[in-house]
Amino acid sequence: MAIQSGKKYWLTALVIVALLAIFFYTSYNSLVRKDEAIIKTWNNLQSDYQRRGDLIPNLVGTVKASSDYEKETLTELIDARARAGKINTTNPPAYNDFLQSENTQNDVVSAANRVIGVIEKYPDLKTTNAFVRLQDQLIGTERRIKFSRKDFNDAVMEYNKATRSFPQSIAASLFGFKVKEGFTAQAGAEKAPEINFNK
Repeated sequence: MAIQSGKKYWLTALVIVALLAIFFYTSYNSLVRKDEAIIKTWNNLQSDYQRRGDLIPNLVGTVKASSDYEKETLTELIDARARAGKINTTNPPAYNDFLQSENTQNDVVSAANRVIGVIEKYPDLKTTNAFVRLQDQLIGTERRIKFSRKDFNDAVMEYNKATRSFPQSIAASLFGFKVKEGFTAQAGAEKAPEINFNK
């Protein structure tokens, strides 16, 4: 009778250990997948920012092609693009990377919008094929950036839900998975800044 009771005890203990091992194994892998999704969506966003940056020389060239342009405005855009191109982010990205990236991208958008304001003074330039094509590409890129930012925030939210929800929060704490921050609108901002052709 005592032997059978001892076997039952060890069998119960073995089942509990196996269940805990399965729980921690699946929790860890789930957290890793969610963390990797954050990295992937961040990289996609950086790729969209790079696409925006790659189109800026075309915008500058299109404006320079007009007989009269404001050199200072173009210089501001070129400088903002150069600063944005120098931003190096860690992988996985840290919250300071988000802030630094967003600040430089805001400068690019602001300078690009000033250039577009200059273009408004030249109706002939607005109707050239080169500018119309460029406008379409930039509008498409701004749309992609908006969706990439949303995807990134969604990935951060899914990861944070997993790290904060019980019982997975136990595994997150044990394995060092911490809550992350996504993009938040600046005070008074209703949407992310974007290059705007509807001036």
